[in-house]
Amino acid sequence: MIRRAKVMDVGEILKMALACGAAMRARGIFQWNEAYPTEAAFMNDVARGELWVLDSGSEPAGCLVLSEHMDSEYQTVSWETPDQGARYVHRLAVRPELQRQGLGAMLMDFAEARARSEGAGAIRLDTFSRNAGNQRFYEKRGYKRLGAVYFPNQSAYPFYCYELALPPSK
Repeated sequence: MIRRAKVMDVGEILKMALACGAAMRARGIFQWNEAYPTEAAFMNDVARGELWVLDSGSEPAGCLVLSEHMDSEYQTVSWETPDQGARYVHRLAVRPELQRQGLGAMLMDFAEARARSEGAGAIRLDTFSRNAGNQRFYEKRGYKRLGAVYFPNQSAYPFYCYELALPPSK
């Protein structure tokens, strides 16, 4: 079940995110570090009602943020759809021992369906330029790479920005 995260979930979500970061680093992908993601970011996500958790019963199996707010770094990207009504996915994570079982796709299916039901015209996101697996994941889902942004606290390498135009819901 995917549900809105609560304040009481943040500790477990942060532990999961830290485990994801460690698993990526073990594969040579230096995308998440001690500076990102933070407990404060997740608490802010909960306060805005934007953090969603894939609930496995005892602990979160995954999470993502689905937001209406565009980060300032995204303003330099030449998006193909209007900014008005776009949704942004951030901090998609699946517990490392549960990865490659379709849970990331399940979370993205949820985000896309929810955004469509809210009348959003597009979903936008970024993924690390050194994470080829994530790039393939989004491209197979129909996302189009449109530019790059930098998050110097995370890496000197760019993060590629992707967009999926959403047809209106029927």
